[in-house]
Amino acid sequence: MRPVLFAPVLALALAASFSAAALPADPEQGERIAGRWCAPCHLAAPEQKEASADVPPFATLARTKTDQQLSAFLTDPHPRMPNLHLTREEIADLVAYIRTLAPADAR
Repeated sequence: MRPVLFAPVLALALAASFSAAALPADPEQGERIAGRWCAPCHLAAPEQKEASADVPPFATLARTKTDQQLSAFLTDPHPRMPNLHLTREEIADLVAYIRTLAPADAR
C-alpha cells in the first residue's frame, strides 16, 4: 500500500521543485522591475531621457555583459547600488529585459 501513496507524493514534490526553474524568464516583468528599481540611476529604457551620468545605460550592459555576468552582479550588488534583495526569478527577468536592449546580432 505504501508505494501507491508514495508515487503521488513524489510527483507533487518534483513538480513543485521544478516549477520555478522551468518557467522562462519574463522580459516584460524585467522591464517593470527596471522601471521601479533601476531607472532612478540607469538609463533603463530607450525612451528614458535622464539618469545618473556615472552609471552605465542598460543598452551598454546589454552589449558588453553576458547573462552570467549580469546575473552574478545582481546577485551580489556593489556598494553603490541599493540592496535590492531580488529573487532568482526577478534577476532572470531583469537579465532577459536587458538582453532585449542589445542589437539583434548580439542576442
